[in-house]
Amino acid sequence: MGAAAPTTGPERTLVTTDGDLRRALALAGVTAPAHWHDSVGSTNAEAASWAGASAPEFALVAAAHQTAGRGRRGRGWEDVPGGALMFSFVLRPLLAPDDAGLLPLLAGAAMALAAHAVAGADVRCKWPNDLMLGEAKAGGILAESAVGGEALAYVVIGVGVNLVSPEGVPGATGLGADVEPMALLSEFVRWFVDGYGDAGSGTGFADEVRTRWRSVSGTLGREVHVTRTDGRTIRGRAVDVDERGGLVIEAEEGRITVRSGEVEHVR
Repeated sequence: MGAAAPTTGPERTLVTTDGDLRRALALAGVTAPAHWHDSVGSTNAEAASWAGASAPEFALVAAAHQTAGRGRRGRGWEDVPGGALMFSFVLRPLLAPDDAGLLPLLAGAAMALAAHAVAGADVRCKWPNDLMLGEAKAGGILAESAVGGEALAYVVIGVGVNLVSPEGVPGATGLGADVEPMALLSEFVRWFVDGYGDAGSGTGFADEVRTRWRSVSGTLGREVHVTRTDGRTIRGRAVDVDERGGLVIEAEEGRITVRSGEVEHVR
């Protein structure tokens, strides 16, 4: 997902200090350190470095501009200050590494719910990490983790959402030029924390994530074409997500669960 210059409204600088971010977190009931950057290479890279230095859960990095923003599978992210909400935060969940795929689903659901509450936008989640407004992409989620032994050392969740409709990016859209980014951030954190709880400490976490993601899914019930990371393709109807966050597809050869790959909604 990339963003060119905003097409409407002046360039805005609505966050200028670490304190602005901490206040947004506090409105959602979270106390954590936060770093604001006018410009940074990648918020995910900064958050991962911080996590490696023992940053606590929900330590937050946000920026007005990324010079080396990243999406899934090595894709880039382009932005213009004031045109997008971009942030990354640290998690230390009590989850097995194989269950880490639940976290980007929870983040996607939280942002979809936050966008509805703050912007009145009917954002839907396209598996595994896209945020869609109609058939156009408004943003995405990037989860990166480090494993220590047989456990997750940390997970960094990166979120990027266009606030204005970018020019020159096919299939992209924005939530609206008048959306207040800190209100959107705070509402996102509120929804995420509510679903996250003590992740991994009980058997109900996967069910909670699946319930929330299903409620805002734009993929379930659709005919999909999936290209797996090994190059194989699957076509069928998306019917569910499983207890580890995989997409369950009803195909001619039976039910298949996909854990990574590119999904195309078949119109």
